[in-house]
Amino acid sequence: METRQLEYFVAVAEELSFTKAAQRLYAVQSTVSAAIKSLEAELGTTLFDRSTRKVALSAAGSAFLPEAKAAIEAVDRAMAVAQEAATGLRGSIRVGTMTNISVIDLPGLLGAFHKRYPLVDIHVTVSTTGSTGMADDVRSGRLDVALLGLPESDLVGLTTRGLASWRYVALLPEGHKLARRSKVSLRDLAGESFVDTSAGFGNRICVDRAFDAMGAPRRVGVEVADMSSVPAYVRAGLGVAVIPDVRPDVEPGTVRLPLVAPEMTWLMTIATLAGKPPSRALQTLLDLLDTWSTT
Repeated sequence: METRQLEYFVAVAEELSFTKAAQRLYAVQSTVSAAIKSLEAELGTTLFDRSTRKVALSAAGSAFLPEAKAAIEAVDRAMAVAQEAATGLRGSIRVGTMTNISVIDLPGLLGAFHKRYPLVDIHVTVSTTGSTGMADDVRSGRLDVALLGLPESDLVGLTTRGLASWRYVALLPEGHKLARRSKVSLRDLAGESFVDTSAGFGNRICVDRAFDAMGAPRRVGVEVADMSSVPAYVRAGLGVAVIPDVRPDVEPGTVRLPLVAPEMTWLMTIATLAGKPPSRALQTLLDLLDTWSTT
């Protein structure tokens, strides 16, 4: 059994597609298929249930998947230790982050890390699908670490450390009927059309759940992929917004009011997979983050 066979198996298991797995591994599909067939023959069992429409893990494949991942990780650790002894810290780190987040200077942090450890390969993915997708990517092993804005109840299976938190505020157009108030509640905003980020974003999840708990599901008329775009649509009169008070400045043409009943907080965390010791490269980055956050 070769490590490459295990890598092919894990890729197909995660993508549930031989074509996507081949693309992910920069391999030819026939090579991936042949490697899986060879592995199945060696194990004496079928790892995938194949049909013309879909690929699914068999019972044996589901049981084999975590062991295959553990074997690959063990080989990677062994190689890294040997290489580091000769040349210094090596490895790879896959980082997931959000757009326009200033709570941490991530480019500066990663730049400082790269300067100290140039042999560590860093891959950064900026999420367009929100914290929910990145959390799933950490759990599945597609990401090693991610910046998330999810409620604590959605962080199961992850080891997290808090970075910052912000209160939610209401953002209204200047001419809105509630704009002259000193504060508003969610109940005051029930029935309004909203501007918000897409479903799956942590800040959106918190607000949706709060309205659902009141028995007043809201209508989001404008969905954007970047929270910094919300004020422009509010200013244009296309809706109101309930967003974390991340930016202290007030956008012209809008009114920002404290949100009460209930008061809500958006928590920013950095997450890794629970129950799995981080690689030496990842642990070194996390250690640097601790010192970076205090300077």
